[in-house]
Amino acid sequence: MPRLLETESQLEDALSEPTPEVCDVLAKLDGDLMLLGVGGKMGPTMAKMARRAIDQVGLKKRVIGVARFSAPGLEEDLNRAGVETIACDLLDDHALELLPCVPNIVYLVGMKFGTTGAEALTWAMNVYLPALVARRFRSSRIVALSTGNVYPLTPVASGGPTEEHPTGPVGEYAQSCLGRERMFQYFSSRFGTKATLVRLNYAIDLRYGVLLDVAQKVYAGRPVDLSMGYANVIWQGDANAAVLRSFALCDSPPAILNVTGPETVSIRAVAARFAAIFGTEVRWEGAEGETALLSNASKYRRLFGPPSVSVDQMIEWIAHWLKIGGRTLGKPTHFEQREGRF
Repeated sequence: MPRLLETESQLEDALSEPTPEVCDVLAKLDGDLMLLGVGGKMGPTMAKMARRAIDQVGLKKRVIGVARFSAPGLEEDLNRAGVETIACDLLDDHALELLPCVPNIVYLVGMKFGTTGAEALTWAMNVYLPALVARRFRSSRIVALSTGNVYPLTPVASGGPTEEHPTGPVGEYAQSCLGRERMFQYFSSRFGTKATLVRLNYAIDLRYGVLLDVAQKVYAGRPVDLSMGYANVIWQGDANAAVLRSFALCDSPPAILNVTGPETVSIRAVAARFAAIFGTEVRWEGAEGETALLSNASKYRRLFGPPSVSVDQMIEWIAHWLKIGGRTLGKPTHFEQREGRF
């Protein structure tokens, strides 16, 4: 890893660098790999990581990315990286049936932002579509991306829920995410499909994420909302690796894995750190509550080891990225929401 990331090319390279463990897992998988919903925030670098890993071990497996590809240039970028692409609206039953029968599926489709006011579409994307996919690919191994939002707000001092903790989603978005999990669980029980459900909290890129949200407010002199005073975060490259390594955990009923960093991160402390780097003062809004949306990732660390990138490193990279005017996606996470409205 470079000390600082200066360009998007460097950033993409860092986010898609496969670990030896990723190479080992993908080498042992029978057959090709297909990522459904590859056009989202994590999909492109995850697909590139898979392609690089397979190339490094000298195998001829295909990596296929499926999405609508509404973002200009994304399909061509993936093709240049050796990822095959299929343009497809997955809600189109006929188009879904025409997809190749691939034995290894990464399911990345989900709707979060703009869900308030579009609740019906949210449930179609987050529950109905997973049911279609789980039936269509019932003979495949499936690693499906979920979220820590399926857990309730929990006391900060608790360290967050483990995978055995009862779910308790707050708001329709989180409820629909639990519905997504239930569909994969139902079809796994019906057809014996081996799957892993990855509950992620929160992936960090330099172009979006919780830490960037805080940094941008501090940099611009806007108040930092402390309503959700604590969070868990993980470098997106580490999250990509965890998702791909989760093929080794696939089982029926599906395995569940919380994926996030080991720290309960204080938003106040993060904002103060950015202020020190920028040489500014922080303006505060609200106050920390006794509960937050958290996840306990001790199982992830036990199985896969600690993340490779620390919170301090992410803060340093993001601060530099803002200083040099690096491109951002303009998509706030709204992590401070306590009512589940996105």
